[in-house]
Amino acid sequence: MGAAPRLVDVTSDRQPGSAARWLPAVLLALDLALGSGGSAPAASLGGPFSLVDQHGVPRTEADFRGHFVLLYFGYTYCPDLCPTTLLKIAAAVDELAAEVPAAAERVLPVLITVDPQRDTPEVLRDYVAHFHPRLVALTGTPKALAEAERVYGVFAAPVLTGNSATYLVDHTSFVYLLGPDGRYLEHFEADVTTEELVGALRRHLAPPGQRLG
Repeated sequence: MGAAPRLVDVTSDRQPGSAARWLPAVLLALDLALGSGGSAPAASLGGPFSLVDQHGVPRTEADFRGHFVLLYFGYTYCPDLCPTTLLKIAAAVDELAAEVPAAAERVLPVLITVDPQRDTPEVLRDYVAHFHPRLVALTGTPKALAEAERVYGVFAAPVLTGNSATYLVDHTSFVYLLGPDGRYLEHFEADVTTEELVGALRRHLAPPGQRLG
């Protein structure tokens, strides 16, 4: 579905040896990008994490059991890709709610930041209010977020812009769809449309052998 995620030299803005830390995530991101049909082995992605939401409430992956999760890794200072993707996710949830309200209640949009230095719970709370009332935003310590990125095969690295206060973050731009058991179902690249997201949700939410709605 479109271009592979942008990759940068992670050694340029990180401590020596950091490239080895990020190599598994980069390779997994490339494997997903080059895979067919937006699918990958379910065991490849996902795992435990311990973060904090926009209200300061501790959250783990277990809190989202029972929901179909549209998961995106991004950050509030992202100039265009992140807000555009979050708007499409929000629109997909709303469109499904207009068609099949009960099914839409089972869908939860989740944002995990890749910028722990600036994305505090307070900043995230103000940010997600612009997108959807049910959007959960998660942050945490750099170590906790690095672990979440690792288990989902996410690559993220700061990109210097000449002003240390306004740096950008290069990051994997997939939208992940997770099932009620927390397992990976499929992923979408940044050029996914709202209609494609709705179609995927309808397929996975439908009872076996039936059409949703």
